[in-house]
Amino acid sequence: MKKFFATVLALTMALSLAACGAKKEEAPAASAPAASAPAASAPVEETGISTITPGKLTVATSPDFAPYEFYAIDENGDPQLAGFDMALAQYIADYLGLELEVVPMDFDGTILELQNKKVDLSMAGYSPDPDRADAMDFSDIYISGGQSFVCVDTTAEKFPDLAAANNPDFTIGAQIGSIQAGLAKENTPDADIIEMAKVTDIIAELITGKMDGAFIETMVAESYEKNYPELCIALEVPYEAEGSVVGVSKGNEALLKGVNEAIAAALADGSMANFVAEANELASGEIHLGLLEG
Repeated sequence: MKKFFATVLALTMALSLAACGAKKEEAPAASAPAASAPAASAPVEETGISTITPGKLTVATSPDFAPYEFYAIDENGDPQLAGFDMALAQYIADYLGLELEVVPMDFDGTILELQNKKVDLSMAGYSPDPDRADAMDFSDIYISGGQSFVCVDTTAEKFPDLAAANNPDFTIGAQIGSIQAGLAKENTPDADIIEMAKVTDIIAELITGKMDGAFIETMVAESYEKNYPELCIALEVPYEAEGSVVGVSKGNEALLKGVNEAIAAALADGSMANFVAEANELASGEIHLGLLEG
């Protein structure tokens, strides 16, 4: 299992450019997990929905956030985009009668691209943070989540609480532009806070001992913990946000309405639960481990 995830981790790092702002990655074409057929909606021309490219739904994502979005290995040994956000993106596109186009980039770029109206949606495990309200409109919540403080198991005793992590001798990580970066500054302002473009980079720094701890979304932390037993979710981090939302291009009310209808349908027909289960299984390495080793 570790061999699988190490391969995915390496591929993610290799495929990702250490870019600033909204620089896009050179990446394989998106191949989201198969989605259940959504309930039919009205044709796009009857809903008033407009998109950046007519007939397409362009979605920005940051594929370093398993099980939300990440690179997985297909049956041909090629890296493809996966995760329950990607499956939901396909479901939304199908529901709206649009062709899906996914554009991978760094996390902070997903916000900038949406703010600059270069994409229709961004899906990157967003919490509905009020500080982002000027950059995007928020969909309804489609999944609940939490926040965690992560370290390696050999150092967990150093962190009985968050106050212990607030120490200038500790290097604490978080993703650039993320809720977790804000939590790091709020809870560990005296520590040496290092913001990195990708969660995969943070995980690598933790495992190699270059970083003492990190703030990571709980479901993402659990996914990495399964594949790297040396990682430890040491603490739950208080945070008021209820869950994750889709970022929608500001002011596109018809698109926001359609996205919310699609989310409601995916939750009602059980598709969202299936997407989460499939993404968690794939992120754990159970599906493709044999293919990699065989």
